[in-house]
Amino acid sequence: MSFLSDLAFEAALIARSLGDYFSGGGLRLGVTGLSRSGKTVFLTALVSNLLAGVRLPVLAASAEGRIARARLEPQPDDAVPRFAYEDHMASLAGPDRCWPRSTRRISQLRLTIEFESANRWGGRDASLAIDLVDYPGEWLLDLPLLDKAYATWAQETLVASETRARAPLSADWRAAIAGLDPHAEANEDSARAIAERFTAYLRRARESVYALSTLPPGRFLMPGDLEGSPALTFAPVPIEGDMIAPGTMGAMMERRYEAYKTFVVKPFFRDHFARLDRQIVLVDALTALNSGPAALADLENALSEVLGAFRAGRSSSLASIFRPRIDKILFAATKADHLHHTSHDRLEAILRLLTAKAIARAEGVGAEIDVIAMAAIRATREAEIRHHSETLEAIIGVPQKGETIGGEIFDGVAEAAVFPGELPEDPAAIFEGDAIALPEADNDWRFVRFRPPLLQRGQPAPQIRLDRALQFLIGDRLA
Repeated sequence: MSFLSDLAFEAALIARSLGDYFSGGGLRLGVTGLSRSGKTVFLTALVSNLLAGVRLPVLAASAEGRIARARLEPQPDDAVPRFAYEDHMASLAGPDRCWPRSTRRISQLRLTIEFESANRWGGRDASLAIDLVDYPGEWLLDLPLLDKAYATWAQETLVASETRARAPLSADWRAAIAGLDPHAEANEDSARAIAERFTAYLRRARESVYALSTLPPGRFLMPGDLEGSPALTFAPVPIEGDMIAPGTMGAMMERRYEAYKTFVVKPFFRDHFARLDRQIVLVDALTALNSGPAALADLENALSEVLGAFRAGRSSSLASIFRPRIDKILFAATKADHLHHTSHDRLEAILRLLTAKAIARAEGVGAEIDVIAMAAIRATREAEIRHHSETLEAIIGVPQKGETIGGEIFDGVAEAAVFPGELPEDPAAIFEGDAIALPEADNDWRFVRFRPPLLQRGQPAPQIRLDRALQFLIGDRLA
């Protein structure tokens, strides 16, 4: 990235890395994913399984009985909110049994695992401190903006908004800028109105019925305490030529775009993202499948942008002190429990195809990458149901209130057997076409959302391949 040539910026990165090293930090694991991918659920399940000492067969240290215990430590960074693990567990296990609120800001939790090493000359007691860093994937999609001039970003965004899938969603915003002269005098009311319509377009595109993924600037969707600030009051407008005169509408938009990069994106990169050692990217491929080929193509583009933002590469002891690199990246297709296990391999193959371009880039610099299908919390169980002379493979759970399949609307109370359908054997088949599949479309599959399972007091929920994810992400550090 061009901004990394700034010596002051690099010095700040090194200072943060040294601070982490001397404060006793161990492994910094980033957890991210685009909207609805299950970041909060994943982190809650990870922590609850390790705290409860559940035997995790694929996590070698657990399967071999070498983990003595895990414990939560005081929040290591006073400037970062603590991940509200206890509140999230209360949501899952409470009488209302609801999923925790989704990630809307960065948060952190330190978990220390005490274990016996697997040293062949005799085990010894050891410990691993893991700083779990949870942040919205929408913020990650902002990082490529750091290398883009305003005119370039504006042109790319305008072109994308005119595609078949996005044109109906962006029509109101595009109409608002149709007669706009970027060389006219800057006007605050006009800037605010255009920014509001642009934000409305981004929000509509993110809705589950459309499930589009490439929607920067990310803080427009999750503004937090920046809502209404000038740094979030800009939008793409067509710019012709390289010169934008001061005091014009185009100059105002460009200035605020640059302010957004300087005061929002760069601090996130410097203070949080650039300090990560490992990363899991959670992907809600099922919602994109529901929405059709256009949503899947958009997700593929977003994942490529995401991986392009990572400082990936081989790590070393010296690099981990002065300039950490992400040496392991796991892409996980979540909600595998919404499918029968016979389709899990197909879901994994779809994700592998979605991430193929991104993976090829990261593997070229030495990072280790894997792809899995998983469910951090399993909300369903499987069953075979006889229908006439045919045996159907179903999943059984409690669909959330308002979910619909085949005209049936679920009440959020009754358990139901659902036949989700089979994913195609050839993952490339899912990309055929360029449209959004609306809910009434006749897909070969249709996925509904389920309520959390009924938990036994003090026990973590069942899971699918959470142990495999942990083995990839931290297994070598527990050896």
